[in-house]
Amino acid sequence: MKKTVLKEYAKLLVKCGLSIKKGDVVMITASLDQPEFVAMVTEAAYRKGAARVIVDWGYQPLTKLSVKYRSLKSLGTVEEFEEARLKYRLEKNPAMLYLLSDDPDGLKGMDQAKNSKAAQMRYPIIKPYRDAMDNKYKWCIAAVPGEAWAKKVFPGMRASAAVEKLWHAILYTSRVLDAEGNLLDSVAEWDKHNKNFAEKCAYLNSLGLVKLHYKSENGTDLHVGLIEDGVFLGGGENTLGGEYYNPNIPTEETFTSPKAGSAEGVVYSSLPLSYRGEVIDKFWLRFEGGRAVEAHAEQGEDLLNQMITMDAGAAMLGECALVPYDSPIRNSGITFYETLFDENAACHLAMGAGFTNCLKDYDKYSLAEAHEKGINDSMIHVDFMIGTADLSIVGETADGKMVQIFENGNWAF
Repeated sequence: MKKTVLKEYAKLLVKCGLSIKKGDVVMITASLDQPEFVAMVTEAAYRKGAARVIVDWGYQPLTKLSVKYRSLKSLGTVEEFEEARLKYRLEKNPAMLYLLSDDPDGLKGMDQAKNSKAAQMRYPIIKPYRDAMDNKYKWCIAAVPGEAWAKKVFPGMRASAAVEKLWHAILYTSRVLDAEGNLLDSVAEWDKHNKNFAEKCAYLNSLGLVKLHYKSENGTDLHVGLIEDGVFLGGGENTLGGEYYNPNIPTEETFTSPKAGSAEGVVYSSLPLSYRGEVIDKFWLRFEGGRAVEAHAEQGEDLLNQMITMDAGAAMLGECALVPYDSPIRNSGITFYETLFDENAACHLAMGAGFTNCLKDYDKYSLAEAHEKGINDSMIHVDFMIGTADLSIVGETADGKMVQIFENGNWAF
């Protein structure tokens, strides 16, 4: 991919994704796949006035070795230097950029039960810091191609060709390139995109919905309760300090957090889910009393059941996201095996934590009060795709009126 194009993408992530201003500290997490692009983003951040850019590198083979050879006690311990980093984040409130590129199968064969137990041991130390940072910092999740990921998406192609094709798919869905590969004014495109989100959210929030009913011929028949003071969001968001940023590039979703413990019925997945470096596919969940009480998958069933038992909130829903079946990512015909993209090809739900800013006047509530109002609390937040070409979603208002929200997989209005 041309460096001029990649520099425009870097500028988009810094300007539109993170909205960097003078004096900001920036933290980037990335794997070893695209170091040149990480350098481009770093320079773009400094040019926008960042005071410091910190890069944390990850590498899946090292993660597998760590889980294999370290004791559970060692894996589950939050060391002093790790806690010091959390304190640094709490003090400096850095803008966080997460660049995804990992192999969807890169942790296959790892002891996932051991890794999950270690995460559960670490969580009580990490949670107070995470809660204290809630809605206070700017963040953006975006992607760059990794060779193994590209080969997974485009099997049979030589590595260099697969990476180039994945670059094009990322840049097209992120509104940097058009379908023919021509460079767009990406910031202007995102301004228009965010205006469309605002219009959709305004309409949905005017309805006063209290329930959603999902139904599809694949067997999905699910009723989900909504929070009385809940709101739908989409596209750009504001921090508590009033800074506007775009948390996901790309994104096609309009979403809310449902009422924890209010879900009944069955839902079937429509796309594979990449979770903790493995793929879970062709799965379904049955909800009773708001909790997933039964889960089955043709691939990755053990990992699926580990996921929904990570803590008390992991078996409950934290997000309902509305994505038209006729979306740019779906129309690309590509299964990305990466949730950032696949969740924007279909309506999806998420197990685990909800979003406190999905409450009207959320800044007036403490975190505990937000949870009391129905925002789910969990150490996980995992999106999984359920949208199909025939999906129907009917909303119910407080006065019992039924409103068709989705019909045949797309917006009904």
